[in-house]
Amino acid sequence: MIDGIWWLVILIAVVIGLWLFAKSRSPNNLHDIKSKDKKKPINDALQKTAKMIKQYFPDYGVTRKGSHLLINRQNTKIAMITIDPKLAASQRRLGDIPVFNYHRVPSRTQLDANLQEAE
Repeated sequence: MIDGIWWLVILIAVVIGLWLFAKSRSPNNLHDIKSKDKKKPINDALQKTAKMIKQYFPDYGVTRKGSHLLINRQNTKIAMITIDPKLAASQRRLGDIPVFNYHRVPSRTQLDANLQEAE
């Protein structure tokens, strides 16, 4: 029969083995503190679009929310812009607000036409 101390040794060996197995299966960047800053996706196309709206359409306000831009005028929401190549480039409505999806940064004329249509 196995003595009491051997049960403890076997139990500790099993726990250490499971811990090593779990550690080898986990992604390496989970334990890296610096990688938490890299997890936020940066959508440069949204930044460029927001900058273009602020530059060429100063009477519109732009608020960035995650993966889309909210366009407002005199504190009323006018439109929402998303840039996602996986979705079809189109226009749809979310309640009363039109949602414009582009695959890349829209041109100034596209934005002008869509913002005029949204009002």
